[in-house]
Amino acid sequence: MALGASPLLPVNAELGVLLAALLIAATAVVACCHLAPDTATHRARQVATAGLRAALQLAAVSFAIAWVVQHPVATGAFIALMLAVAVQTARRRITTERRRSWTTAVPITAAVAPVVAALLATGLVPFKGIVLIPVTGILIGGAMTATVLAGRRALAELAHRHGEVEAAIALGFGTRDARLEIARPAASDALLPGLDQTRTVGLVTLPGAFVGMLLGGASPVMAGAVQLFVLVALMAVQAVSVALTVELVARGLLFRPSTAEGTGS
Repeated sequence: MALGASPLLPVNAELGVLLAALLIAATAVVACCHLAPDTATHRARQVATAGLRAALQLAAVSFAIAWVVQHPVATGAFIALMLAVAVQTARRRITTERRRSWTTAVPITAAVAPVVAALLATGLVPFKGIVLIPVTGILIGGAMTATVLAGRRALAELAHRHGEVEAAIALGFGTRDARLEIARPAASDALLPGLDQTRTVGLVTLPGAFVGMLLGGASPVMAGAVQLFVLVALMAVQAVSVALTVELVARGLLFRPSTAEGTGS
């Protein structure tokens, strides 16, 4: 079954109209239900902007990817761009400290790099852009999401339970250990999306890698094996990302300058 012969969604005017309607609906629901942490956060506008950016970025990538995958240097540059965008996105979501971008680079890079290196070293993934870019992109995306969730939950918990941290320090705990005891349980929730996706795969959802390989003509067994690898690799990447993010928060290297907990580090 060839992808071109049986597309999952036809690219036509009806698709464009439906996408626009869904984006408008999402924006309207967020605005009408006030789904934002505070009045200063324009979440509805962020939803609309995200949808429009996705359309523009995917259009650009669709035209550029055919050339990029044919050139090793361009492939490396594209992966570096994906990593840089992920690092900056995580930094903006976790902290307003612009000089701390390197702190979000650590949990993302340190989690993804060993997995990609192992794939290349074993030959399971060839150094070809058409394979390397999507696999690396999936892993970077998973690490970014885990880093953001872990960082935000850890810092929020420390701000909310600042008194408990001070009490632990007064009892003889080191600052890192006291912060770690509070931040780690909350940050571990960042693992739940990946866990739920893996536990329910095939029962609730058929993820993109599985469907994409089937549409590309692969056998169900091959598609299932690739999807299993993606899910397990994502769990490993996200576990490392969360662990490193919690460590950075506990050591005061990743913080929010506006909070007492951050300024006191």
